[in-house]
Amino acid sequence: MIYLDNAATSFPKPPETIEYLNNFVTNIGGNPGRSGHTLSLEAARIIFGAREKLTSFIGMQDSERLIFTQNGTESLNIALLGFLKTGDHVVTTSIEHNSVMRPLEFLRRDRGITYTTVACCSEGFVDLDRLKQAVRVNTKAVVINHGSNVTGAVQPLAEIRKIIGETCLIVDACQTMGSIPVDLKTVGGDILCFSCHKSLFAIQGVGALYVREGIDLAPIKFGGTGSRSESIEHPMFLPDKYECGTPNTPGIASLLGGLTFIEKEGLANISEKKQALRARLVDGLGQIPGVRVYGHLSRGPGSYLAIVSFNIDGKLSSDAGYELNRRSLFVRIGLHCSPVAHQTIGTFPTGALRASPGYFTEEADIDIFVEAVRDIARK
Repeated sequence: MIYLDNAATSFPKPPETIEYLNNFVTNIGGNPGRSGHTLSLEAARIIFGAREKLTSFIGMQDSERLIFTQNGTESLNIALLGFLKTGDHVVTTSIEHNSVMRPLEFLRRDRGITYTTVACCSEGFVDLDRLKQAVRVNTKAVVINHGSNVTGAVQPLAEIRKIIGETCLIVDACQTMGSIPVDLKTVGGDILCFSCHKSLFAIQGVGALYVREGIDLAPIKFGGTGSRSESIEHPMFLPDKYECGTPNTPGIASLLGGLTFIEKEGLANISEKKQALRARLVDGLGQIPGVRVYGHLSRGPGSYLAIVSFNIDGKLSSDAGYELNRRSLFVRIGLHCSPVAHQTIGTFPTGALRASPGYFTEEADIDIFVEAVRDIARK
């Protein structure tokens, strides 16, 4: 088996992820903030430790502003539904995931917001001149995908920050967190939304967002928080304002293990290995007649994640994906929950194959995969 679907979720997970997860479900198991006994307090310590470590990982200090969610989609929903009001205008791009486009479309219909979708080139990079022109007086936010889940294109957030001035910058960092450095002060984001089960190596069911000071979001969920239980009014202090109900403490424990693994291996080493695998994959696919790779052509290596979409002439991505699956080579097929991105690169409505190596992928895996694609293309 060769797993090349790490953009969907990383697999396998490192030993630290499994160790921290097993320790919680085997030895702790308490519900944090809901009781005063030892196991509940130990569960709360795990969440606090993960919150502190993740806050430091993005270059920030106020861990109360780091909110745990179910996934990156929930993080983006809190950001968009909690921030935007009737009459607001939003700028986004033509490379976004449905986790951005669907909430914006709902808000357009339900609250009367408007949004402008700025065109990206066929590799997925936003046109900065058009972005600047799209910002209006009533533009409340710019929402942008830091790293494309279709082409791997990494947007220049620091340049975008300069272009949009004081306008709120909401960043979808689901693909970049754990793959490249994401320092919130450096990139200039105001709200950072991401999942934790991809390159942060947690199990599925954990996401997070960070809200910079001065940004106020209306909560979209209400309920028990373990705090202010004497009141039927939802608490308005952080992080309880956005975190209610029993948290996914086993998942957050696994995140603590994933972050520990990244610290041990070094983010620079992880990024370097994935870039080497990306280059090997792009080079190998590029030498196969009839195979078209989308992106990874015009800019330097630091401009792309290890996410490579491609098609084989004369074959639907679903058919080619079936042939790969028969060989125990696992990739993503179709539209990748991002129809606007596929419209941008010219692969809508049939989509493309997407191969995304991870830190545990080896060069030999890439070579086997390329030869399998060569064989399918030849047939």
